[in-house]
Amino acid sequence: MIPSPFRSAAAGSELAAATSLLSGPLQARLSALYALSQDSPYVFASPLGPFHYGGRSAYVPRLVFFGPQACDDSWRLSFLAGFDHRDLRASRALLALVAGLAENADAGHGLSLSFFPLVDVAGLLIDAPDRGLASAHWGTTAAPEIRILEQDARGHGYHGFVRIETAPPPDDLVVIRVRQPITRPLSPDVELISSGETESYPVRFEAVPADVPAKSGPLSITDDLPLAPFELTLRVPAAWADHDYQRAVVVLLKHFLRRYRAFQAHGQHL
Repeated sequence: MIPSPFRSAAAGSELAAATSLLSGPLQARLSALYALSQDSPYVFASPLGPFHYGGRSAYVPRLVFFGPQACDDSWRLSFLAGFDHRDLRASRALLALVAGLAENADAGHGLSLSFFPLVDVAGLLIDAPDRGLASAHWGTTAAPEIRILEQDARGHGYHGFVRIETAPPPDDLVVIRVRQPITRPLSPDVELISSGETESYPVRFEAVPADVPAKSGPLSITDDLPLAPFELTLRVPAAWADHDYQRAVVVLLKHFLRRYRAFQAHGQHL
């Protein structure tokens, strides 16, 4: 059963407002997914907002995917991209993942997934330089988009957050960083993604100890969240071409979702 806030798509005016600032491939992909959501049994468009910035109003784009057999108690994940509007490759890659799930819903069987492809909406609105949203503390920042995402996180009780970012030079490897819950660390035998699933790409794994508090991102407000979530950050080298960047994100996150579904099927709690 689809949770009631997403039984119907957002009003057409909200969907139009959520894409009005965009242009090029990102606008085309987001508009196509919004159109698909009108009839899809699994993908729903539900922008957050509006918020006001610089005398204008805008929405944070959001797409929600409820896999087959998903219900109110399904495991919930939040995917975040587009922390700097000047580099939207992560945004386009995340939308490609949503499109893939729309075509093959069984890949997200039983899962409730929320996708936020563009966090830096206000930056795009005023053509701002880097606003540091990727490193912002969610409990203290004044950035309106982060404040909206904070409210969403408090209300939905996500089991985990997945962040897609661009790694600046000289990094030439994909970095997969796992930050465990402070109050409920993952079991030592639980891997969100393994080296055997990343052989197609040069990958460096980084683990953040559970006793190291987060100073940025959604886990910076862990004490105020309904659950103690994990955080998986996927960082792709800035030097990679758009096609390679997108393919790496889609392939690696599909591996992650497959493994995560296996945890759910076996009744393990992250």
